Amino acid sequence: MAIAQGRISAGVGFNLIGQHAQERNQEATVYVGNLDPQVTEELLWELFIQAGPVVNMYVPKDRVSNLHQGYGFVEFRGEEDADYAIKILNMIKLFGKPIRVNKATQDKKTLDVGANLFVGNLDPDVDEKLLYDTFSAFGVIVSTPKIMRDPDTGNSRGFGFISYDSFEASDAAIEAMNGQYLCNRSITDRARIK
Repeated sequence: MAIAQGRISAGVGFNLIGQHAQERNQEATVYVGNLDPQVTEELLWELFIQAGPVVNMYVPKDRVSNLHQGYGFVEFRGEEDADYAIKILNMIKLFGKPIRVNKATQDKKTLDVGANLFVGNLDPDVDEKLLYDTFSAFGVIVSTPKIMRDPDTGNSRGFGFISYDSFEASDAAIEAMNGQYLCNRSITDRARIK
């Protein structure tokens, strides 16, 4: 997708995969996931240019249905723009679903250092976005916070998990947040043992 004389044209995202992969700036590319089927490439483009100049976008589509597969990649002009997009756009809701935005270069194996946090006594009104917004102040959260939910009702079971990129961040969160109030309940947080 590109803008040519004020128009958005689809299909230019080829540069993000295939033979041109070596030409893209991998450090300036973000992964966008958990996209609702109603989200269009145009909507994503308009959303992400709010964070910085977008060079390219690729949203894989099913060849039969021509619907996107729930994820995509956005390449910014610079790494700072990509970092800013992650900071402001991760976990915002599009059509009621929180989108995931993180670096396309991240490797799960290198990220999971074991700095995991258990958060208990959560109010039913606490959602993943509120946990992310609250706990990201202490360090980089490497994956979307997970609130454990009843499989039948979808209601919170009152606890969840947060994974940081460092033990310093998880320790700071425990020290600052244990016993603090979140939505009228005093939460408990402690290190999670794998």
